[in-house]
Amino acid sequence: MTFYIYTLGCKVNTYESEMMQEKLLKHGYVYDKESPDIIIVNTCTVTNVADHKSKEMVERFRNRHKGAILVVCGCSSENQNTLYQTMGIDILLGNKDKSQIVELIEDYQKNHQPITIFNETRELPFEDMEVYKFTTHTRAFVKIQDGCNNFCSYCIIPFVRGVPRSKDFHVALKEMESLVNNGHQEIVLTGIHTGSYGLGTPYDLTDLIHEASKLENLKRIRISSIEVTELNEKFMEELRHNPKICNHFHIPLQAGSDEVLKKMNRKYDLKYFEDKLKEIREIRPDVSITTDIIVGHPYETDELFEETVENSKKFAFSKIHVFPFSKRDGTVSAKAPEEVQVSDTEKKRRSHVLCELSEELEVSYAKKFIGQDLEVLIEKSGEVSTGLTSNYLRVSVKEEIPNNTMVKVHITENDGKQLKGEVLEKMSLG
Repeated sequence: MTFYIYTLGCKVNTYESEMMQEKLLKHGYVYDKESPDIIIVNTCTVTNVADHKSKEMVERFRNRHKGAILVVCGCSSENQNTLYQTMGIDILLGNKDKSQIVELIEDYQKNHQPITIFNETRELPFEDMEVYKFTTHTRAFVKIQDGCNNFCSYCIIPFVRGVPRSKDFHVALKEMESLVNNGHQEIVLTGIHTGSYGLGTPYDLTDLIHEASKLENLKRIRISSIEVTELNEKFMEELRHNPKICNHFHIPLQAGSDEVLKKMNRKYDLKYFEDKLKEIREIRPDVSITTDIIVGHPYETDELFEETVENSKKFAFSKIHVFPFSKRDGTVSAKAPEEVQVSDTEKKRRSHVLCELSEELEVSYAKKFIGQDLEVLIEKSGEVSTGLTSNYLRVSVKEEIPNNTMVKVHITENDGKQLKGEVLEKMSLG
């Protein structure tokens, strides 16, 4: 039988979809995007837009492939399971039991009865999943953690992902070793709250990075996202001495105003955030620091938004991912009185302002590297090949180079979207 997986949302979902694909292929199923017998939609609920897109894709696949077995899983189905149960889905899951995808499909084929599985508790064990060879990315993602207990006032994710829990330390290392042995040179550590890895165990994220760095053919370790409060002294010391840690950190700010941060129930203030950025840049002067910012959160006045703009300039991010505030039922922020809500029109204006600033900051950061030699991991081969540097800059070269080749490139220009350069040396072949 043939199958197709459509993935929405974050790197955790990407990893989980890759895991499901690997399991299906291993059991003799064949990938086919055009005429699949089985369709899996891995959904996202981080915003109302993500929820809408998830439901839209489920409806589209149900209508276009009426005879296919439709499987829906992920955060949106977990969050709105009652609604999804009315959509003619054959196998409906939340965030648990994705690792049982083959068994669930075989059970459905045998009995032809709809399967619906949800868990009514946040107290879930870590669901063991492993991927041995990423087919969708040159860089390999490894899900090391799930769940969150931060309960930021705007966020629904703790309710749909459960309590923080981690992959066994030795299992995680073994998975990374397998990925490296299968040719991956860069591993991206990912989770819902990645920096909390190892909570309640003898190990933490720094321990995992330190041990993984001993893998000889592993060139880079990247952290998908980390909270500023988790960049502790132990991690900073590892950063100082471990060249395999990528020169890029995605550290969510969410608001550049202490007043709004407090309303968001974030666990730091602006001074703490700024001091930590300074500390990182003392160790890695050329580091790329990207961030997430929510605009139009309740209580964010024009003046408080301007604070966010000015602090974004001050912190010199290399990119800002901008999200208009999305009211998520069940969160504290959704209960804020109407008089402190920000209109959709104003959210759109503020988003535009911050997106423009992000473009300026991106260009400014990238220009610093013109004339320098950077190591690039090729991810897309062709007459013009493109790839990523350690500090997450996209670089193109006018030369056909195999994917997963590490090359040294002399940077010659920035066209506003990416850097361009000339290959000096092929450091490894894909």
